[in-house]
Formats: sequence, structure tokens, C-alpha cells
Amino acid sequence: MRLWIKDPIAILAEHAGSGIVVEDGIIVELVPSGKKPMLPVEQTFDASRHVITPGLVNTHHHFYQTLTRAHPDAINKELFPWLRALYPVWAKVLTPDAFRVATRLALTELMLSGCTTASDHHYVFPEGLENAIDIQAEEAERVGLRMTVTRGSMNLSQKDGGLPPDAVVQDEDTILADCERVLSRYHDRRKGSKLQVALAPCSPFSVTSSLMRQTAELAESHDCQLHTHLGETHDEDSFCLEKLGRRPVDYLEDCGWLTNRTWLAHGIHFNDDEVRRLGHACVGICHCPTSNMVLGSGQCRTKELEAAGCSVGLGVDGSASNDNSNLMEGVRHALMLNRLTYDPASVTHLDAFRWGTEGSARCLGRNDIGAIRTGMMADLAFYTLDDLRFSGSGDPLAALVLCGAHHADRVMIHGDWTVTDGQPVTVDVERLRKEHGEAAKRALEAV
Repeated sequence: MRLWIKDPIAILAEHAGSGIVVEDGIIVELVPSGKKPMLPVEQTFDASRHVITPGLVNTHHHFYQTLTRAHPDAINKELFPWLRALYPVWAKVLTPDAFRVATRLALTELMLSGCTTASDHHYVFPEGLENAIDIQAEEAERVGLRMTVTRGSMNLSQKDGGLPPDAVVQDEDTILADCERVLSRYHDRRKGSKLQVALAPCSPFSVTSSLMRQTAELAESHDCQLHTHLGETHDEDSFCLEKLGRRPVDYLEDCGWLTNRTWLAHGIHFNDDEVRRLGHACVGICHCPTSNMVLGSGQCRTKELEAAGCSVGLGVDGSASNDNSNLMEGVRHALMLNRLTYDPASVTHLDAFRWGTEGSARCLGRNDIGAIRTGMMADLAFYTLDDLRFSGSGDPLAALVLCGAHHADRVMIHGDWTVTDGQPVTVDVERLRKEHGEAAKRALEAV
């Protein structure tokens, strides 16, 4: 079935003023302004109310944290005190049922913002939640999002000199065995794959160097991406210097992680030489502007990293440090924070969109999503300009960012409508809100 998405107000693509044609989940034709498709179409969708962008790609999140947003023990803190306040709560409340509803809510919230591909960094495995990655795979299929599940890990607890409590870590053998299982079951490297796996030890202050090295070897043998937190705070620098005798990037290199398989969350506190080395290795950087501002962590050197050769993507980060899962809002925050870091002429709305689409896709090791071009997957976000905030706007694409779009009217993933008239097709939002609210209430009472 050939579908002509016809005559949008604007579209983030070249030579597609009269829309695009989708067939079998793939973009097969761009229709220039004033033209019609070259071949006959069976269906037409009137997009004259919509501004169309590639589906946004979220490269860093912690779905389980939707249960502890604006938690009274954690607000107004920097990263390390924030983590120490919340680890005991997560250890108590992360049952399989609570984790499932937290995942479903995060996926739905992301999709409603215009996100079509998500990556979640899950590394907390209290007793009873050993099958967390299976739950995420099931929920991604249920909601309809394309996803990279990351099998995260922590094996350096407080008794060993790390930051997390004993109740949320696993031993190295258990971690590596489950990484093998998850990769064998879910990792699909084919073009258009709806589910892939990455391996993601949490951070230098929560895993051993042995686990880092063995994870890198496992990723090489299974042809998957690697992910971790790095360069987020000065506290992390101090920990690495004190406990490991070197800075985080030196530690990363020693562990075999300076490779184009790797993308890093945050990447704030890198010096000039480290930026050069990361770029030379084509390491990806996930910029998390909202979280970085909430926790006061700092400002990512996006322009220098891109110039050096890094792919820069966007992530909302955990919903307890954001405190939401809205990637379109993240695009706007990326523009604002980077204009403060650099200047208005150097950072445009198109830069912010690039980070949230193509840059993010490259971080995930994908070249089949993140842009509106022939041969790419039909992952699209449709926004209207009907709200009062858009009245008077002249440039429709710039208006989405500058005027603050935050909710997609429609979303298409692999050619299928997953959001119509602002509502998810497969999720009962009212029921989800009730179930998630009850689980979050139990989390608050567990303090």
C-alpha cells in the first residue's frame, strides 16, 4: 500500500514540499513542491495541518525513575547526594509489576512528544527484577516504539568502595551471563529492526574495570553498541582520580571503550585533549540538557565534540532528574542551553533537531532512522500549530522549538500510526495514569 502524506505546512527534509510517499514502512519518494508522486498511490493523508519532522530518537533514559519524580528526599541536590537519596527507595519499590507500568508510562510519554525510537539505560536489579530487560522488550512491542534496550549493570557497591548499596548490584558472572542471554534473544541487527540490545555498565563509580573490559569484548563478539555514563560531574572526576588514579576518559581507554561502538551519557567535563581523542575514536555523546540543568551538572561541549568527530545526540535522562520524558522539550532545552554556552548565531533550531534525530541515530549505531530520505524507515512526528503559543509564528519548523511544541498530534513508526489525534493507539492513558499513580504512591510511602 503506497501512502502519500500530502502537502504539509512544512517538513524537515529537502525537496519534499508536497510531502512524501510511504510503502511497506519505508519512505520511497520525496515529492517536491507543486508536484505529485511519480507512481500511483492507493491512499492519501492530508497533512495540511501538520509540520512534519523525523521521529525523535532518545538515546538516554531511566524508565524506572518515573516512579520517583520530584521525590522530596532528592530535589535540590547534585548527582551524588541525589543518587544516595534514591538508591534505597528504588531497592524497595522496583517490583516487576511496578517496573512494567513505569516502563509503559515512559514509552508512552516519549511517543506522545514525537519520539519514535528510545534507548533506556537500566542498571538497577534488586532481587526479583532479574528479568527487567524482558519486561522492557515486551512493553516496547506493546506500545509500538522502536527501541534499543541496554542491559545495564552495577557490581561495585558501597562495601567495595562504590556508590550504590548492596541491594541493587549483581556479581560479574551473573551480569555477563544475562548479557549473553539478552543479546541472543533480542538483538536484531537487520535494517528496520524494532528491537536491538546494547551493553551498559552504569558508571566508573559503580562497576569494576574487569566488568568494563569483559563487556567491551562481549559487545565486539555480538556486534552491539556500548553505553555508560561519563564526564557528568566533577565528583566523578575526583572519584576516578582517587580510586583509579586517572581521569574518566583515560579509564575508558584502558578498558577498551574508545571505539565507535560507544556512546556516552552527558559528556560534560572533558578537556581539549579528551575531546580530540573521543572525536578521533568516533565515540557518540548523548547530551542531556534538561537533566544537566536540574542537577546543576554543567554544560556539554556539543560544538567542539561534533567538530572533533563525535556524533552528538539527545536524551531526556531519568525521569527523576528531568522530571519528565518529553524529548521535544529536550530539543528546545538543547537550543537554549547551547545558546547560553555559545551564542545565538552558532546554535540554530536545525542544530537542535539534528541532535535529536540523525545525531541520536548515529549514537545508537543506526543509519536507517533519524532522517526523512528515501530508503529510510517511515518514522515521523506530526505537530500542529493550533495552540495559542504558535499564533503569529513565521517559520513553522523554528516555531516548534522556539514557541515550545511539546505534544505530537500524530506519530508514525515503521509506517504504522501509533498516535492519532494526540492519543496513543495501543495504550489506555487513563488506566495507565491510575496504575502508575498507585505504584508511585507506594514508592513515596517506602521512604
